[in-house]
Amino acid sequence: MFQTFPQTFVELINYPPETANLYQFSSVEVKQLAFRIDGVFLPNALSQPIYFLEVQFQSDVNFYSRFFSEIFLYLSKSELRNNWYGVIIYPHRGVDTGETSRYEELLNSGRGDRSNV
Repeated sequence: MFQTFPQTFVELINYPPETANLYQFSSVEVKQLAFRIDGVFLPNALSQPIYFLEVQFQSDVNFYSRFFSEIFLYLSKSELRNNWYGVIIYPHRGVDTGETSRYEELLNSGRGDRSNV
């Protein structure tokens, strides 16, 4: 339906129909990559959150993309229903060079903590 009538989508999100001309619709397959989380603290009770720990000692502009991908992949594959938090440990602030613009809401939500050693 959206392939044939892309303006339907932009109208659903309250944009003018001509906005559809700025986009190309496609259905894409995303293959799952293997991720390794540095540490996961699993609670013994549902009332306690899961803590995801990453120790990042090298600059990496793609760090936050990978970090949140790991967390959400874990949550999607887990039966656990606990709340969660991400904790990132840096040796100093200068290492934190990751691109954050796409993740500002998550980083500012209180779900994450960026600490220096």
